[in-house]
Amino acid sequence: MHYRKFGRTGREVSDIGFGAWAIGGAWGDVSEEDARGALHAALDAGTSFIDTADVYGDGRSERIIAEVLKERGGERPYVATKAGRRAVPHTADEYNRANLTAFVERSLKNLSTECLDLVQLHCPPTEVFYRPEVFGVLDDLVQAGKLRNYGVSVEKVEEALKAIEYPGVVSVQIIYNIFRQRPAGLFFREAKAKDVAVIVRVPLASGLLTGKMNAATQFAADDHRAFNRNGEAFDKGETFSGVPYDIALEAVEEVRKLMPENVTMAQFALRWILMEDAVTVVIPGAKNAAQAQANSMASNIPSISPEQMEALRELYRDRIAPHVHHLW
Repeated sequence: MHYRKFGRTGREVSDIGFGAWAIGGAWGDVSEEDARGALHAALDAGTSFIDTADVYGDGRSERIIAEVLKERGGERPYVATKAGRRAVPHTADEYNRANLTAFVERSLKNLSTECLDLVQLHCPPTEVFYRPEVFGVLDDLVQAGKLRNYGVSVEKVEEALKAIEYPGVVSVQIIYNIFRQRPAGLFFREAKAKDVAVIVRVPLASGLLTGKMNAATQFAADDHRAFNRNGEAFDKGETFSGVPYDIALEAVEEVRKLMPENVTMAQFALRWILMEDAVTVVIPGAKNAAQAQANSMASNIPSISPEQMEALRELYRDRIAPHVHHLW
């Protein structure tokens, strides 16, 4: 496993992290045994960054993480959680002192800690990024010792650029993968200039970039890949990166032609992300130990050649960008 500096925090984290959405919910059934096994496998492989949220399984993900870390003992990995999506309705006005404080207190309890490593605003409405008082609340929570640092999770590049104008924002979580390449432009340059950590989510486009899906693939009713393809529950860009399923399947076959031998498509897709030095950590999910182990191996596979990189940029420009680039 390789490690990168986490922005201005002074910490170093593994470049392959553990995305804990799948062990919380909305990805079909994942038993607690499998969830714990996946997390153990990632940590055994050297993973030192875990990303979760208070709404993943209504706290299930946070609680499983706390139990596994207590069981293992020793040095704790860097655990990032998120706050805001518990608000009903999910509007800018709900990102207020009372709610944010309550959300943080709940995560402190779920994660069995006295101070959270990192709290990220959880894809709030765009208006929140234009309300300095929201970030003032987070500053106060840092001063109160409830959290060490804070960042944001965003849907849009424009939101990311606005967020890093606030001096307290140490990290931005954003979707970036072979099918969502826009962040590699202006945002990555600005993030590097301001020493802001970049956390990459949805790196495998909801599983598309594992190469294991086809037109006949079925998803469980409680899997967001079944119920959110058009944004029925939350931003559609979180599901298959917003790319129409049939278009994406065709593009996957083009990616397959570029893969080296003895590397899975998922590992190839993760390594592609790590070719960008603005990226701090990528957080693939895992439903079991085998998936977590395979993800971890992506840190060590050889660099992707300039020719392969250009071919993937061309594939994005020609086949994918017309569907996603202008939206996020």
